Amino acid sequence: MRGIGLVPALLLPLLAGCTPNDPTFGGAVRHNYAMQVVNPDPHYEGTLVEGGNGQTSAAAVERYRDGKVKKPQRIRTTSGGGGSGSGGGGVN
Repeated sequence: MRGIGLVPALLLPLLAGCTPNDPTFGGAVRHNYAMQVVNPDPHYEGTLVEGGNGQTSAAAVERYRDGKVKKPQRIRTTSGGGGSGSGGGGVN
């Protein structure tokens, strides 16, 4: 009868391998996140913005605040009248 208490004590280290404390837990999620992010740690300091400068942008903000916004120029993006498809509603 003494051996009955010894069996669970010997099996306890085997059960410890089944714990959910896996050091790689969540590794797939971190990998998938990294694959979907272009640069997870971008550095923008000192990088120039394409397409304009600060003076032009500041002038636009001032015009907006003063209610003197310039009307956008109307441009035509398509040439010709026909096209495929049914119904009107195309943007010119």
